[in-house]
Amino acid sequence: MVEQLLVILLIKLAVAASLASILARSSKIKRMLMREERTLIQRLQLALGFSAIFGAGAAVRILTGNSYQAVDLAFEGSLLAGILGGYVTGLVCGVLTSVPGMLHGEFVGMPLFAGVGVLGGVLRDLAPATDAIWSFSPLLEVSPRKWIGRSESQLRALYHWAFLGTIVMAEGLRWSASQLFEPRFLFTLHHANTRGEPLWTIAVVADTLFAVTIPLKVWNNTRNEMKLEAQQRLLVEARLEALRSQINPHFLFNTLNSVASLIRTNPEQARAMVYRLSNILRRLLRRHDHLNALREELSFIEDYLTIEMVRFGSKLRFEKDIAPETLEWMVPSMLLQPIVENSIRHGISPKVEGGVIRIRSSVVDGKLRILVEDDGVGITEAKLATLFEHGIGVSNVDQRLRLFFGNRYRLWMDSKPGEGTRTEIEIPEVQPEPSAVS
Repeated sequence: MVEQLLVILLIKLAVAASLASILARSSKIKRMLMREERTLIQRLQLALGFSAIFGAGAAVRILTGNSYQAVDLAFEGSLLAGILGGYVTGLVCGVLTSVPGMLHGEFVGMPLFAGVGVLGGVLRDLAPATDAIWSFSPLLEVSPRKWIGRSESQLRALYHWAFLGTIVMAEGLRWSASQLFEPRFLFTLHHANTRGEPLWTIAVVADTLFAVTIPLKVWNNTRNEMKLEAQQRLLVEARLEALRSQINPHFLFNTLNSVASLIRTNPEQARAMVYRLSNILRRLLRRHDHLNALREELSFIEDYLTIEMVRFGSKLRFEKDIAPETLEWMVPSMLLQPIVENSIRHGISPKVEGGVIRIRSSVVDGKLRILVEDDGVGITEAKLATLFEHGIGVSNVDQRLRLFFGNRYRLWMDSKPGEGTRTEIEIPEVQPEPSAVS
């Protein structure tokens, strides 16, 4: 008999671990777990979710005539709801989770589960920090120095002892109820201890402790993974913004130099360039996304080349061959400008008769292929070999493509002195970034 009851306790822990792992895969549950502060509606949603899950376990136990006692985690679920959501969540979850038992005549369950849920809320309020509930472990620090002083680590140690004491107190309430009422009024494994063996009572208390702790540990691992992913996204965005900031001053510097050279010789053209520049800067200041449709990037390039054509006159010409199906493809913002700028500075500008910059786009094997080429003076083989290391514009584009696509992109350059330079970009399809909500 004792062996059979021990098996039930072990299965109960396995059920708690499995249920926590399954819930951790739900995106909605993940969002709930990440919230440290919740509105009343969010607390009620958490309570309803926990009630449905843990109440279903109690219903299965009742419908099978107590054959599956290990699946009934209504008591532990009420306590967890209070710990995670506070008083309201714990109280509502405790009441609703006890409904299957109440319909079966287990009338003590409702006040007990509701009280345990509120007790979990007290435990949440006692936490010295918002993340203290997630770091609880049954393997507590027993050093006496942890009880002295009020440093953060000492407060956490004291709180963890209080956490342990609260779970033991909750199980003590259930044990007391099991002694006061007949088994038909309250389901508990304490009733199976007909001989009053203290070791069995300790085993049940330890089982409840781990049935509460295991889900917290599983969900805490999920929270840590989500935080790590969020930090990595923030790091990538910071690096993207830093790389993008290298482009704008470079472009601005060149344009202002052109304006300065025209102020005395051709004020009207200088005024036109300032107007074009203001349009470009206005667009840059409005832009917060790191991805834009190719259509917008091409529009930006046309504005940029309009400014440069004022400077170079008939020496600079622009041609494009854009496949219509590529216009809505998402590309990193400011993708083409550094490459076009290099073509002008190092290809067209040194050539006496000037030249042509061509941009083509197509979809090949499900990927977007963009070609930027010029018929300028070209790049020597030795310089081309180190261009990705020392060229500001090209290395910037390469780094941003690597941050976005990892190894799923291709950036390739080919140049022949006296014939021109050809730059080819191939990227996979990406989804638009969600709009920011102000």
